[in-house]
Amino acid sequence: MRIAMIGTGYVGLVSGACFSDFGHDVVCVDKDARKIELLHQNVMPIYEPGLAELVASNVKAGRLSFTTDLAEGVKGADAVFIAVGTPSRRGDGHADLSYVFAAAEEIVAALDGPAVIVTKSTVPVGTGDEVERIVARIAPDKGITVVSNPEFLREGAAIADFKRPDRVVIGSEDEGASQVMRDIYRPLSLNQSAPLLFTGRRTAELIKYAANAFLAVKITFINEIADLCEQVGADVQEVSRGIGMDNRIGRKFLNAGPGYGGSCFPKDTLALLKTADDNETPLRIVEATVQVNDSRKRAMGRKVIKAMGGEVRGKTVAILGLTFKPNTDDMRDAPSLAVIQTLQDAGAIVRAYDPEGVEQARPLLKDVEFSASPYAAAEGADALVIVTEWDEFRALDLGRMKKLLSTPLLVDLRNIYPEAEAAAAELKLIGVGKPSQLSAFA
Repeated sequence: MRIAMIGTGYVGLVSGACFSDFGHDVVCVDKDARKIELLHQNVMPIYEPGLAELVASNVKAGRLSFTTDLAEGVKGADAVFIAVGTPSRRGDGHADLSYVFAAAEEIVAALDGPAVIVTKSTVPVGTGDEVERIVARIAPDKGITVVSNPEFLREGAAIADFKRPDRVVIGSEDEGASQVMRDIYRPLSLNQSAPLLFTGRRTAELIKYAANAFLAVKITFINEIADLCEQVGADVQEVSRGIGMDNRIGRKFLNAGPGYGGSCFPKDTLALLKTADDNETPLRIVEATVQVNDSRKRAMGRKVIKAMGGEVRGKTVAILGLTFKPNTDDMRDAPSLAVIQTLQDAGAIVRAYDPEGVEQARPLLKDVEFSASPYAAAEGADALVIVTEWDEFRALDLGRMKKLLSTPLLVDLRNIYPEAEAAAAELKLIGVGKPSQLSAFA
């Protein structure tokens, strides 16, 4: 199959590389000439484990190419995937679909024959209908059909998620288009790695938002339970384990921490709320989730301040981890931003280290000193705070940290370290949702 992927951001680049690895002929298109130039040099615009190697091998095999010329890219394509950004629209939180519709107009005008236009971008219910109207207005006789195929990739594990997904959701109103999608995803069915779930197009669009909203609710729920644990003397990790062993609940997304961030959950929950509001169907649970998560991040900053005795003016805080999660350089809505801002508002001096996110973080963080290692960040600091659970933070030399720190205090917002291990290094440990420890709230 010949596939054109419009957009070489996170979703487009990973999807294009994986489709080419399945054996399809893939052209990735982007208006950003600099990005395409770098991709020709095998320089990735994002950090994703294994992506550079995957791209290089498929470019070498002649199955993957990059261009800024959309008309050339879609020529002869069986399917054209739209994988452009849908950021929150300023003012109302609705998904900004201007990039999607602009891409659709260009694609329809440029196609030289029948093809399937596939919305891979996360889009609100009814977006496919609007793309279909664009087709009808510009090229009603080309045999172009429209399908929804939402992505469910986790940053940091995107390649594995694409090749071994839980499911592939395809929203289609046309049997011919459905068959094209079956052919595209046929390599997955050969090893029975994932079921293809065919639904109506609007249903597929809503599945994506409903999935992300549910996961956001789950994270926020366990974070609130963590706060209760601190007040009543329970351990949130044991609570999570106890409820997660129930198959109806499941173990994933039950790790208490400083709140969710990233490119998906914050904007997708807002977009879902906007859709619900437009249809006069309030989603109260999702509304509460957004509000609680927003306040949670600054609450973690206050937790650090309280652990440091309630006064941090002129004191140095070492922050480990800036990205919203490990194995990515994505700083979008990262909890670290609010935690650091809260500390700075209280007069603290902030020193930070992250394995991959420093360059992305620099323009977002003012008056922060960036360090070359966790130990450089800790030297002379009055507190060490783990915000993102990168693997290299899981085996720190706590004895060395104790010697470097001005005050032997470790605030572990990801509950990586057990209390006994910290105590052996003579470090005072403050976790999240732990008995006999400080509450997140004053």
